[in-house]
Amino acid sequence: MKLSVGRSIERFDSVDKVTGKALFPGDINFHDQVFMRTLFSPSPHAIIKQVEFTDALKMAGVIAVLTAEDVPLNEYGLITNDQPVLCGPNLSKAYSDRTRFIGDQIALIIAEDEYIAKKAAQMIHIEYQALGILTEPNEALAKNAAIIHPDRESNILFARKIDFGCIDNAFDEADIIIESVYHTPAQEHVFLQPEAGIAYYDEQDRITVVTGGQWAHGDQRQIAHALQMPEEKIRVIYAAIGGAFGGKEDISVQIGLALAVMRLNEMGIRRPVKTIWSRKESIYGHPKRHPFTIYAKWGAKANGKITAASMDMVADAGAYASSTEAVLSVATSLAVGPYYIPNVDIYARAVYTNNIPSGAFRAFGSPQVTFAAEMQINKLAHALGIDPVEFRMRNLIKEGDLTSVGTPLPKGISIENVLRTCAIKAGWKKTEKGWRLNTISKGTEPIGGSIIKGIGIAAGYKSFGIPPDECWAAVEIFGEEKIEKVIVRNAGADLGQGAHSVYKQFASSALGVSDEIIEMIASDTSTSENSGSASASRITFMTGNAIIGAAKIAQKKWRTGERSALGEFLYKAPKILSGHGKIIKEHPNFGYGYVAQAVEVEINQETGASRVVRVISVNDVGRAINPLQVKGQIEGAVIQALGYAKMENFRQEKGEPITNNLATYLVPTIMDIPTKLESVIIEEPDPNGPMGARGMGEMPFVPFAPAFTSAVHDAVGVWFDQIPLLPEKILYRKKPE
Repeated sequence: MKLSVGRSIERFDSVDKVTGKALFPGDINFHDQVFMRTLFSPSPHAIIKQVEFTDALKMAGVIAVLTAEDVPLNEYGLITNDQPVLCGPNLSKAYSDRTRFIGDQIALIIAEDEYIAKKAAQMIHIEYQALGILTEPNEALAKNAAIIHPDRESNILFARKIDFGCIDNAFDEADIIIESVYHTPAQEHVFLQPEAGIAYYDEQDRITVVTGGQWAHGDQRQIAHALQMPEEKIRVIYAAIGGAFGGKEDISVQIGLALAVMRLNEMGIRRPVKTIWSRKESIYGHPKRHPFTIYAKWGAKANGKITAASMDMVADAGAYASSTEAVLSVATSLAVGPYYIPNVDIYARAVYTNNIPSGAFRAFGSPQVTFAAEMQINKLAHALGIDPVEFRMRNLIKEGDLTSVGTPLPKGISIENVLRTCAIKAGWKKTEKGWRLNTISKGTEPIGGSIIKGIGIAAGYKSFGIPPDECWAAVEIFGEEKIEKVIVRNAGADLGQGAHSVYKQFASSALGVSDEIIEMIASDTSTSENSGSASASRITFMTGNAIIGAAKIAQKKWRTGERSALGEFLYKAPKILSGHGKIIKEHPNFGYGYVAQAVEVEINQETGASRVVRVISVNDVGRAINPLQVKGQIEGAVIQALGYAKMENFRQEKGEPITNNLATYLVPTIMDIPTKLESVIIEEPDPNGPMGARGMGEMPFVPFAPAFTSAVHDAVGVWFDQIPLLPEKILYRKKPE
């Protein structure tokens, strides 16, 4: 039988999703259910003195109003428990009476239907004391700035410092130094399915929350913590999930739903509780991509060898920690890109503000620093008169080279092959004098009226996994003389990327059976142990290894006569290498994916409008488990990155988003996608990957912005250091002196 891995098999859930049979959280209804509405903060920064809801409770159909006093332990958080479940007076958590951003939750209204809950919310009066609003990290860093979290010494949430080599002498040795300040924006995830869920007591008397998220056991842990209940009394089930991209890693409705059914039960009311957020509530309520300001100073010799790189980075963390610590750690370790630079100085800080919290978003800290690093590379190459591909080739990191954290990357570095392939497909050719672009008219030559054309290239890499990382899976084989059915259990979330179909492919290939006899039981904390988060491009690598391990155990039992034969396996990721030296703060990850992209643009000189006409994205995925799904991931990431680089302009004023719907926050449509998008898959197996696979879902996002911006420079002759690159910025560009 032909192995399932490596084939573009049809996703087993595709028909149900296309026909509408699949149930997303907002589609699920139970008999006798009630509806919950969330009342958000009246101010981005305030002390809640009192929440008066007597009039709301008098309304016919209103069952209960829950406030901070109803929360057993008023705190939660993905990494740090710094966020109140409900803001207001509560003795269980100091300073939980403070709101710190406009999406803080104040009260939960439970009513017979959505209309009554909405009307009741309008009758709740909040007495509050407004506090000063800090929306700029530099303001929050000022010596006399108010402390947003009074239990901390400053507004610095997290800081990283990396010193490698001797930075001072290295700049003295440079023949050219480029200094720039880069700005990258917040970005909204715009997943199609807003936050929703339904909660109830199941037959085993567990509070059960059916929702959509990225880590069922992570949700379970945070719900149990806030409600002060044993985790086994909380059950989390994920229904079909309509996208996430990192935006559903954080708690949204989960704790509120669980709290509501718990308090109703104490009132003698056992009814399911349902909620659905509107698009505006979703935009208010979940974290965004971190905005970064990056001061970069890089030096190079005339021969094109980089001698030094200094990066000073400030990230806007927003009101709460979310996953900022992990994002900043990734950003600092990837800050100088896939290059060997002997002298590096990096200082990064994440700062609390009263903006919407910043959190996980596809590529997780890498796009921001890659934009700065690749722009520095292109500027140095341009200033030295060296082709940008040739310049990169002279500086690419190789097996055994030390990274800026003092240790080498794991074996399997494929960036040179990836860049070479991208360059050749984009029109570059290696000559006796090095790499040269030879097939496209460059620069400001009009190609038709006011239209001019340019091309840019960039490379990047991204770690996958969250060390120390582990993942559980179980495989059970049924049948007598031959295998008739296989059940795979794993809690990993399928966010729409087809992960559960890939799980079936791993089990099919590991056991040598058809994928048609494999059944998935997934994303339910009552049927699986912890499988970790569907994030950090880890799910294929980690779950694939776990399923293969479980399949081997089950198969061994089957061969000795066990019927049924159950194999359980906890896969533990490879140990990361240790750093050396007292100033080393972090270490390389256990796996990396490598990518390079070339982008061709057309610019209308009369309007400043840009059009991406061609993208070549070359990606080393180790092993394409399902090539069609891999291609879909590449195309989706590129288009999402196009929005980030070109048009998505998320704006907050005094802590409140003014781009709070899809009429004001514009994302790419079919009219904006590239005329030609070439997804090139390279398969250099990861030594530790399941059947060679690397994590890859985030990587195609990483280099697009600098490739696009460099293409615009190629066309108009101006470097742009801030994205999104809106038409007016191009139209009113400052000409080089």
